[in-house]
Amino acid sequence: MDPTLFARLFRPLLLLFVAAVVTGCYMPIRFDAEIELTRSGYYEFYFDGYLAKVQLYDGLRKREISREKEKEQVKLIETDFKRDTSTKEFQYFKKGHFWVKWERKGDLTKAKSVTFFRRNEHMLGIAYNSKSGRVSISGRSIKRDTKRQLNDIGLGTTGQIRVITDANVIAHNATGVKKFTRRGPRFKMYTWEIKSIFDRTPSMTVALR
Repeated sequence: MDPTLFARLFRPLLLLFVAAVVTGCYMPIRFDAEIELTRSGYYEFYFDGYLAKVQLYDGLRKREISREKEKEQVKLIETDFKRDTSTKEFQYFKKGHFWVKWERKGDLTKAKSVTFFRRNEHMLGIAYNSKSGRVSISGRSIKRDTKRQLNDIGLGTTGQIRVITDANVIAHNATGVKKFTRRGPRFKMYTWEIKSIFDRTPSMTVALR
């Protein structure tokens, strides 16, 4: 096949594939998230913010979804979140946007990993490797082309992520670090100020031993 013809045929399929990836997820819009992690592995994980169901938002934006269909999808989203007992509050606003208050705490050395919202809808998570004794904390990694598509349809991300810990931090890309002595002399607070969807993905590696 002529390479030029192949490229013309393949590109629409690629765009459809990317669109399917973009429209099938929840996206944090404006939020406040905090993780506290002690050297012993005890964690407290909070998320309070506004999210959007990208597929619902895009359908409403294009006027392809009726009011009745919107209500049906909102009910499914609410059921999806409330199925998780860590969801403390849920409220729908409009145009595919809703507010969620979520919190979980426990022993990370036993849980191994904790993700908001869940593994296939990873927005922010912590994971413990029992062999290395290290914890990785990371946000969702999205390709720049996908970020551009989201931005082009009017979806962006702003918020703050804080990690408070007295453990040994091996690596991080936080935008700010300061002592947090009200929790103890060894504690520090690492902060990520997310000002744009194009900001780098938050990441941190912590050693518990």
